[in-house]
Amino acid sequence: MAFENLTQKLEEALKSLKGKGKIEEDDLKQALRQVRLAMIEADVNLGVVKDFINNIKEKAIGQEIYGNLNPVQTVIKIVKDELTDLLGGVQSGITISSKPPTVIMLVGLQGAGKTTTAGKLAVYLRKKGKHPMLVAADVYRPAAIKQLQVVGKQIDIPVFADETPGANPVNIARDAIAASTSMLKDVVIIDTAGRLAIDEVLMTELVNIKQSVRPHEILLVVDAMIGQDAVQTAKTFNERLGIDGVVMTKLDGDAKGGAALSIKSVTGRPIKFMGTSEKMDGLEEFRPEGMASRILDLGDLGALIDRTKELVNEEEAKELADKMRRNEFTLDDFLKQMNQVRKMGKFQDLLGLIPGMGKVKDQLKDIDLDSKEIRRIEAIIQSMTPQEKTNPKILNGSRRKRIAMGSGTRVQDVNRLIKQFEEAQKMMKKMGSMRKGKKGMLPNCQTYRLWVDHRRYSYKEVKYTC
Repeated sequence: MAFENLTQKLEEALKSLKGKGKIEEDDLKQALRQVRLAMIEADVNLGVVKDFINNIKEKAIGQEIYGNLNPVQTVIKIVKDELTDLLGGVQSGITISSKPPTVIMLVGLQGAGKTTTAGKLAVYLRKKGKHPMLVAADVYRPAAIKQLQVVGKQIDIPVFADETPGANPVNIARDAIAASTSMLKDVVIIDTAGRLAIDEVLMTELVNIKQSVRPHEILLVVDAMIGQDAVQTAKTFNERLGIDGVVMTKLDGDAKGGAALSIKSVTGRPIKFMGTSEKMDGLEEFRPEGMASRILDLGDLGALIDRTKELVNEEEAKELADKMRRNEFTLDDFLKQMNQVRKMGKFQDLLGLIPGMGKVKDQLKDIDLDSKEIRRIEAIIQSMTPQEKTNPKILNGSRRKRIAMGSGTRVQDVNRLIKQFEEAQKMMKKMGSMRKGKKGMLPNCQTYRLWVDHRRYSYKEVKYTC
């Protein structure tokens, strides 16, 4: 996931302030020097870095406490607030017209992921109760129409297209909107053409489409992997076309994250969505405060709960919680949990959503939740007796050899599973410590209040404190 290196560097930079009774200017300068280098290494715009550092310095010098926080916690709070502002301040939603259809125009350079994003956005809106359709307005790139049709078939969303040679993208977009009423579709997502670079032909066509269909949203799709080039692309598109927001793709990859930290400051336009996986449900609302928390290893409980609400069965969740309280968590329960977690995304990414759990990601790096691994684990567990599933401590060498033979795996695979199960138990104990308010799990003694939709998952407010 993006920002991992930045998270580590920021943590190292702020360590020097620990144990201080008051934030002195020299101490702060030294810490901020490291913060500046970390931001530059993350490919953040230099002007943005300068303003960011100056704002922190101005607010932090001489501060003794911030509420019940100590000086280092105060600085962390200031850094978090500044990161939140840098990322957009408040979450920016998508505009839905009171009079259907809502018209959304996706623009961007070739290779940014517009077509895939169009499909992901359609899936996202369908989950919100909308009835979207896709429009193939890229008539230049070979197989562009076919690609969108494949995406549409995959997610069961209709695609409006005109495959007549020489078809005009402006007419296609206009005709699609006219057809949306008879097709009973209330959202029209237009996938426009891109170029390898911004040119006059591209911008003229996009301006013509905009003037013809008057979209409610113009979303620029940019690739997070290209760093500051993405920022410059956003700046140019906004100046020439006028965009309403940005969809940042490939933030689940090895992107440094500098583009996400720079775009709002440079363009004045917010990031509205981010790509979190290659799957069609891998589009997530961009929450500035949540992302700032992730960067500082404070988690993002809001994002975690959103994913959980969609996938976790309420009764099963209650049953599992009861088992954990009674210390009756078995390997069967472990398998159920792995299947649920696998649906929620990459395991390592999920750990990043839990406050303070970024520090144990390396300890659990061997846990692989792809479908092949799940099938292997399932075969191993099903080859155990009920007693072995309940109490894995009785699994001696001969039992493990029998289980391996019965599941068509190796003894090493059985050993690996038992190790993973033990690590999961340890993590649950740590989570239990978080709920009890033990020190060391939640950094900075922040209080996290988790309000969950009572109709879907939980019925109470959960407080995590140091």
